[in-house]
Amino acid sequence: MAGDLIYLSVDEARDLLDRREVSSVELTEAHLARIEAVEDRVKAFITATPEQAREGARLADERIAAGAAATFTGIPITLKDVLCTRDAPTTAGSQILRDFLPPYDATAVARLREQGAVFVGKSNTDEFAMGSSTENSSFHTTRNPWDLARVPGGSSGGPIAAVAAGEAIVGLGSETGGSVRQPAGFCGIVGLKTTYGRISRYGLIAFASSLDQIGPATRTVADCAHTLGAIAGHDPADSTSAPVPVPDYRAALTGDIKGLRVGVPREYFDQGLEPGVEAAVRQGLRVIEGLGAELVEISLPTSLSGLPTYYIIAPAEASANLARYDGVKYGLSVPRGDLLATYLATRRAGFGAEVKRRIMLGTYALSSGYYDAYYVKAQKVRTLIKAEFDRAFGRDDGADGRAAGVVDVIIAPTSPTTAFRIGERSDDPYAMYMADVLTIPANLAGIPSVAVPCGFADGLPVSLQVMGPAFAEDLILRVAEAYERSTDWTARRPPLDGAPREAIVGSGV
Repeated sequence: MAGDLIYLSVDEARDLLDRREVSSVELTEAHLARIEAVEDRVKAFITATPEQAREGARLADERIAAGAAATFTGIPITLKDVLCTRDAPTTAGSQILRDFLPPYDATAVARLREQGAVFVGKSNTDEFAMGSSTENSSFHTTRNPWDLARVPGGSSGGPIAAVAAGEAIVGLGSETGGSVRQPAGFCGIVGLKTTYGRISRYGLIAFASSLDQIGPATRTVADCAHTLGAIAGHDPADSTSAPVPVPDYRAALTGDIKGLRVGVPREYFDQGLEPGVEAAVRQGLRVIEGLGAELVEISLPTSLSGLPTYYIIAPAEASANLARYDGVKYGLSVPRGDLLATYLATRRAGFGAEVKRRIMLGTYALSSGYYDAYYVKAQKVRTLIKAEFDRAFGRDDGADGRAAGVVDVIIAPTSPTTAFRIGERSDDPYAMYMADVLTIPANLAGIPSVAVPCGFADGLPVSLQVMGPAFAEDLILRVAEAYERSTDWTARRPPLDGAPREAIVGSGV
């Protein structure tokens, strides 16, 4: 029975729990056993929390017995280790926070805890979410369940590998430049980046505050919709949290996309796409067209400037945000007699190479004489990128409804390549940064985007992303779920249990 429980959807698990065919304790034990069975190979967790999970499961069963179950009561969830938790360390994948125990939960965590969710652990991340492969974690490198010699993507590689490997039903990650969608694509699951302000950032350890967003990673689009519905909404504790209504995302999944205009940006297919990736995405677009949507070729030329723009803005904000780790208030401290020497020794010992690189890049961009030349110019380009998306969606000033060229959603590849080998790009920061070239524009524009599996290339998952106007998560999830219904890519499982990969891949349609 345990083996049948690890790949349940939220709806399937909820049904079994509510009909008392399985208890939350049994469901949790199945996932804890899975963690024990595969974790030495996948290495998805920094801190597994079996005792807290068992206690949470016991309380969930009491709640179910009392007839007070919510959607996530008794559901095993893993959290990226940049989300504060009051009952488990929050390290951000860094030695500088190795033993940090927050006094509070992040708002997204608190909202799931209020529903009775069961947290099975804190999952691995590139240090302070700075990376595209989870190789920058100061603890260990997480491995892709589809090929243990390859990266899971990053920086949310830990929770996403855990969900793909059956170690949790849902994972919560964070996005700054593609850190949920890119690893979701590499690991063959669904990953959602929400509109900036849709989910509270309170309790999310900051990397770049104008870009960071929490996002769910799940095996189905419906599970993404459930999770978003549970954690979205205004939060007075976060001044950037938007006071806008939260629709019923699950109810929006009607399967009907007839008449929708789907933009296909030509620039996104001219970014070094591997042939197998392009073929899978093009086939996905044909499926979308077969469902009654109209494909419209569009141009987003300023998006090509997204990568350099991001790598000025994000490091600049990181330089300011990470100044708080000084060895005085919390986290690692390396005393050296005087205050300045303590600062220097603490940061030298506590931060890894990539974090130091980005702090230096950001400090340089903000320095006197370079602020206008780099940071201000990057912010202007960011405005142009956002305006370009607004025009495509008919949201700019003067746009008149469904004018010529205006589209409802935009579909593009999630990443130019499939998952690369561990160590392959470690000595080439530019090649590493290029892994996010197709996801970064949506972050800069603050719009929502969901990555959904669309096939395989050389036995490895390929993903397409559906982007939409601000706060149109219901629309992009509807498109993604309609596509998902017409294929079976999200039903595929990695070959961790001995099944040959070629038997798992199949045709998909």
